[in-house]
Amino acid sequence: VQLQASGGGLVQAGGSLRLSCAASGLTFSSYSMGWFRQAPGKEREFVAAIARNSGKTRYADSVKGRFSISRDNAENTVYLEMNILKPEDTAVYYCAAVWGTLQGKVLDQDGMDYWGKGTLVTVSS
Repeated sequence: VQLQASGGGLVQAGGSLRLSCAASGLTFSSYSMGWFRQAPGKEREFVAAIARNSGKTRYADSVKGRFSISRDNAENTVYLEMNILKPEDTAVYYCAAVWGTLQGKVLDQDGMDYWGKGTLVTVSS
């Protein structure tokens, strides 16, 4: 299984970025997908998740109203649209997969089945 995140970069506060995560080696439509991030010196934290059929989404309170997660099961890709970026959004962003629906899932570092390598997002003030 490979999860390849891309789209990170340097952006000014208030700007936008769109992250992508291309999945291979798994039946993508059977997995719910999530985005997590880890800032320097901090633990990895949940950002957003989307159910395998795109029916349900979850967001961390810190990104609600600014970030939007979506997926394209035909392209085996999950996206994270990030708007009104703040310096505190600076982190390495990781995508991850968990088999099945979101219901009852604990979306943390131990609760996901597969992880990709991250992509760095830097927001300057």
